[in-house]
Amino acid sequence: MSAIGIDITGKQFPARAGAPAREIFRDFRLDVAAGEFLVLLGASGLGKTTLLNIIAGLDTDYRGAIRFEGAPPRIAYAFQSPRLLPWRTVLENVALVLPSGAEGREAARAMLADVGLAELADAYPERLSLGQQRRAALARAFVLRPDVLLMDEPFVSLDEASAHRLRDLLRRLIIRHPATVLFVTHDSREAAALASRIVRLEGTPVHIARDIRVDLGAAERGSPARLQAFLVAAGLAEPEALSDEV
Repeated sequence: MSAIGIDITGKQFPARAGAPAREIFRDFRLDVAAGEFLVLLGASGLGKTTLLNIIAGLDTDYRGAIRFEGAPPRIAYAFQSPRLLPWRTVLENVALVLPSGAEGREAARAMLADVGLAELADAYPERLSLGQQRRAALARAFVLRPDVLLMDEPFVSLDEASAHRLRDLLRRLIIRHPATVLFVTHDSREAAALASRIVRLEGTPVHIARDIRVDLGAAERGSPARLQAFLVAAGLAEPEALSDEV
């Protein structure tokens, strides 16, 4: 696990297709503690994915610095789409991030068992449902044993029942394989179900509107009514949406 210091003094999207240049970040600072599960909550198009890309080193066109505590961390990234290579089996997709050889394949096979895909290890991605593809993407992220795990709306486009099962799986994987997590979503209920801390982002340029510690037990995280009650108390949901089941 690794602590992260984020200090972005400037980031701009250039003008294109008649649209003017847009300043995304200006004097943006955020510290993430080692082992924290931090959810970045905000509207689509705000700049949350851009922030993950900067942390991952995929976007270097900005002013500022990203600092990691200690040695350079192993970083894994779970994208919005599973990004499985269609010409490789599920096992080969997961093993792709590991050194080649029997040891890497065995580690990948063990991780597929952890996410419930052991029987599909030799299948190709086209045979998998979207939920199964997202499980494979989780396996590929965790098999790296990352110090830092970046997750960009990894359960988007799933029905709520499937997303709920994958959130439960993610919580179990984090317990087995601790990491510092930055998870992007626009869904406040998903944020409360997973986070130890929620940072709500707003505006252009982006600023931190709310910084909320989440201290909920497993039973509370599994109850829609209790999650809604927390969100109302935290100012992330309207009181009239509160269920009578609390």
